[in-house]
Amino acid sequence: MILVVDFGGQYNQLIARRIRDLNIYCEVVPYNKALEEIKKRKDIEGIIFTGGPNSVYEENSPKIEKEIFELKVPILGLCYGMQLMAHTLGGEVINASEREFGKTEIKTEDSKIFEGLEKEEIVWMSHVDRVSKLPEGFEIIAESKNCPVAAMANVEKNLYALQFHPEVNHSVHGKEMLENFATKICGAKKDWTMANYAKEAVKDIKEKVGDGKVLLALSGGVDSSVAAALISKAVGENLTCIFVDHGLMRKNEGDEVEAAFKDSGMHFIRVDAEKRFLDKLAGVTDPESKRKIIGEEFIRVFEEEGEKIKSVDFLAQGTIYPDVIESGLGDSAVIKSHHNVGGLPDFVDFKDIIEPLRMLFKDEVRALGRELGLADYLVDRQPFPGPGLAIRVIGEITKEKLEILRDADKIFRDELEKAKLKDINQYFAVLTNNRTVGVMGDFRTYDYTLALRAVSTTDFMTADFTRIPWEILDKVSNRIVNEVDHINRIVYDITSKPPATIEWE
Repeated sequence: MILVVDFGGQYNQLIARRIRDLNIYCEVVPYNKALEEIKKRKDIEGIIFTGGPNSVYEENSPKIEKEIFELKVPILGLCYGMQLMAHTLGGEVINASEREFGKTEIKTEDSKIFEGLEKEEIVWMSHVDRVSKLPEGFEIIAESKNCPVAAMANVEKNLYALQFHPEVNHSVHGKEMLENFATKICGAKKDWTMANYAKEAVKDIKEKVGDGKVLLALSGGVDSSVAAALISKAVGENLTCIFVDHGLMRKNEGDEVEAAFKDSGMHFIRVDAEKRFLDKLAGVTDPESKRKIIGEEFIRVFEEEGEKIKSVDFLAQGTIYPDVIESGLGDSAVIKSHHNVGGLPDFVDFKDIIEPLRMLFKDEVRALGRELGLADYLVDRQPFPGPGLAIRVIGEITKEKLEILRDADKIFRDELEKAKLKDINQYFAVLTNNRTVGVMGDFRTYDYTLALRAVSTTDFMTADFTRIPWEILDKVSNRIVNEVDHINRIVYDITSKPPATIEWE
């Protein structure tokens, strides 16, 4: 495996993704736990230092033990990682008089990391500091107009460093540079596949669970569905899945989830809790209040059903790797806390938690789902908020408004799927709380305004609204107004993220 050492850079997950895209296993660890992790594990073939927002010469900036460079494991430093390598090994780093941000041309020397590439490459720079003096044993292997040391290497010790970011798409051949480091310098093999992962995961679950019983809260989302399929393959009828149908899902989704799992060999329990949730949400208009009510009620229903099941040994969760990273690895920054990374609930005395997807990114989870034979409508399901349609109905939630939204949203999604547009990642409808005057036939109407939302994104941290062709929007609008009662106006959201979020609430 390759270990990514996180110094607070914004691209830490992206670096790991790039390495895994090469079918090479990779994990992220905080800088202050790196040496401990490397000593503990015997499978680390290479190390990558990420970038970071600090200046290495500042007193409180993240540092690394010098010992890490003496372990004879190849290391690649990126941006701050390069400056840290230079600073730790006796070089000098200064605040640059001329800074570099954006696409930059570099001139390269013969080096394993640039093997097969051009002598002049376009890369993505983002730095205010630079290496002014090389550490002993290093040589310059690339330069730019404003950065004399755009890359450096100590070939004898397999230490390499790049002042730019090869992991971003703007570095034209950055992926090839990472591949050269991983395969030609570290000697890593491209043998990490979802087929192999599935075999290993099933084996690990069998060993851990034995004859024990496993309980999983199945939401019908991609993560929990793939976790259910994987665990079911390992323990069969010793898995019980509780699907809490809160009545806030999209059209037909509850039935689709049940169809996928009820005859799979596991124990599948569908709890019809629509009335219970709608009663709790009656009169509530604030989106945060909606979220809290739904989250709390979900736990209560799951608790009640869980207590009916005797002798449950393990709780299973669909935790994935971004959840773990964003909730804070070690002492690294918490981006946002995730409910499924906190530990065991206290209503049942479980022995332990099973999280078979804990080390996978979302696209890897989807690939694993396909490997396990899950239906496309589950594997390719778009991101869907935990509170469901409750935060896509603006204002008070009623059964009638949910049905209106379900029907309209289905038409919108069906038409976009038929159009097979490229570069569109998420699309849905929002039932606003605005009612406007309209005319249908010879009659005056006073009905709801429906908003359509579609975005293009690579990471969902930022997103641009999708330029859907007018003829498609025209068809969608015409169908919704004619086929769905109580909607007489359609608007299209043309706001990017930021300043907006993807969801409305």
